[in-house]
Amino acid sequence: MTVSKKSGALKSKSIRIARTVALRFMFYFLLSALSFIFLYPFITMIAKSLMTDDDLYNITVKWLPSRATWSNYDIAFRRMRFRAYVWNNILVGGLATIGHMFSCSLTGYAFARYNFRLKNVLFVIVIMMMIVPVQVLIFPLYKQYSDWGWLNSFLPLVVPTFFGMGLNGGFFIFLYRQFFMGLPYEMEEAARVDGCGPIRTYARIMLPMAQAPMLVCGVLSLVWHWNDYFEPGVYINNPAFRMLPSVLPNLYALLNQENHTMIQVNELEGIVFNEAMLMAATFLCIIPIMIAYLILQRRFMEGVERSGLTGM
Repeated sequence: MTVSKKSGALKSKSIRIARTVALRFMFYFLLSALSFIFLYPFITMIAKSLMTDDDLYNITVKWLPSRATWSNYDIAFRRMRFRAYVWNNILVGGLATIGHMFSCSLTGYAFARYNFRLKNVLFVIVIMMMIVPVQVLIFPLYKQYSDWGWLNSFLPLVVPTFFGMGLNGGFFIFLYRQFFMGLPYEMEEAARVDGCGPIRTYARIMLPMAQAPMLVCGVLSLVWHWNDYFEPGVYINNPAFRMLPSVLPNLYALLNQENHTMIQVNELEGIVFNEAMLMAATFLCIIPIMIAYLILQRRFMEGVERSGLTGM
């Protein structure tokens, strides 16, 4: 009877182990399948960027090139004038990120801690900024910036961010508001007892505690401004102020031989621009922001957890 109990216990334990292994296998299988769906365009881009002309037209070459060709990156780098345009992205993205981190934190703190007239109405407007896409407002914005003489400059992309507006400014205000609402009021009351005014309390006490939402705001604002194609394409026609995402359509047109508006480099005149070079140019556009995200990935995820972003 004791032997039968032991065998039954061993059998139930083996069943539990088999069930656990099967569930883990299904979990990792589904996770791998979903990861492949998201990574497929990225893998295709890198694979094609290393292919030669023969590989592009060879039906037997699908994933791995027969011979990796790094010259595609050199040609794409010079054809798209990467060195000149990347500084435009850095300037716009850096200034806009600083503007969002400053203005949205101050606005979110005011919504979270103070009561004033029309507070709810103004917060509804902030929510509308999150809901209404910029494409709906592009005509009055274009007319306004045209009357101010801001077209063909970085001003329409940078100045609104210092007033809590700009690209996804409403989202950052909401993010800071949710964070500040979760902090205890005793710290501000102690600051008032010590003689701190509202601005000093915000700058010396509350803002240093908001490192988590500031990091989330900084990373997201930088990524979104770096990848933004719509607004720079509307406000900027001067090639000197062009952004990297705005260069890719010209390269695509060059690939299809529809026009040759890109500034040609003398030593590249005899080179036929192909799909592999276009994929290399696309990868060059995203590699700086990927490096920045990889460096800040761990702190960014911690900031998402601490800022309350996951609980929205």
